[in-house]
Amino acid sequence: MPMLRAPVFALSMVTATLYAALFHLLWGETLKELLVSWLAAVGGLLAGQVLARVFGWPDLRIGELRFLTATLSSWLSMAFVRRLGL
Repeated sequence: MPMLRAPVFALSMVTATLYAALFHLLWGETLKELLVSWLAAVGGLLAGQVLARVFGWPDLRIGELRFLTATLSSWLSMAFVRRLGL
């Protein structure tokens, strides 16, 4: 698997940050929750990217970013972390 190039890395970080900010705006209360949401969003987005690439799932792509799978896994990971109460 080739390394992530700077544009897809930047797009991934911006996307994860926007998702975490929106999630925090809707359900967050403290700065700790924002940080945890951001970490979960980044981890989920990267996990979705890897899963979609490894299994060859068809997906909406923006450059190298497999957008739908990455988005879904990012939101699921933020919801999971919130449910755990971290």
